Amino acid sequence: MNRLFVVKKPVNISSNFYLRRIKRKYKNKKAGFSGTLDPFACGCLIVAFGQYTKLFQFLKKTPKTYRATVWLGTQSESLDTENIYSIEKSEKLDINVVKQELEKLKGFCEYLPPKYSAKKIDGKRAYDLARNDIDFELKKVISSVYDVKFINYNHPFISFDISVSEGSYIRSIAQILLDRLETVGTLSYLERLNEGKFSFDGEKALNPLLYLDLKENKYTGSKEWFDLGKKLQIEYFETKEDGSYLIPFDTFFSIIEIKEKKVKYLLNKVLLND
Repeated sequence: MNRLFVVKKPVNISSNFYLRRIKRKYKNKKAGFSGTLDPFACGCLIVAFGQYTKLFQFLKKTPKTYRATVWLGTQSESLDTENIYSIEKSEKLDINVVKQELEKLKGFCEYLPPKYSAKKIDGKRAYDLARNDIDFELKKVISSVYDVKFINYNHPFISFDISVSEGSYIRSIAQILLDRLETVGTLSYLERLNEGKFSFDGEKALNPLLYLDLKENKYTGSKEWFDLGKKLQIEYFETKEDGSYLIPFDTFFSIIEIKEKKVKYLLNKVLLND
């Protein structure tokens, strides 16, 4: 069964463990997800079954929007509630200053990812190295912050929504905010609200054609060539410029790449559910 949908991962459970639960629920062995959420975080997780597991690289998944809460006065090695080592009383901040500094996050942010993250170092996850007290260095990343919306400041908690580019670390961006506010803190809550157009709606099955980040190309040749996976000729395509394209049919679709006047399949004959 091919299926694309969004689940809502709960807190204190890994994305992989939750996927196993979803597989059992739907009695489907071939499944995958996109956009790992840390156990601490909850929210939108894109899941696919069957052939649709091959589509993740072609989906529109940005911007990603998160709802975050910062706990002032609290410090943690993992920048969340997993490894707290200090909780101290903090001075109340001016709410207008908080709003101003949140607004200033918009644009580009350069920072080090959290050591407790899924980032790979020589093939190993950073959080595994950190938990085993193995010393390592991370390279800085650059994130685009498209929008920030202040929600509430109920001391010592600041809540806000933030929309960012793929591969962003909200825990680290929160530390940029805290540095500018000249205080310390950590994330006490993080929920992913959406990935592009993907948001949780009761695990409703989605039409993948509405979520692919691909232009449609018109094919004027025989459908049999796609049915049989035969070599494709560029003269049968309306658009001949280099790029990746969606080729839809009544019961299936294909994804092809045109490069230097040659055509190759990226994915062929992905069946559409009724």
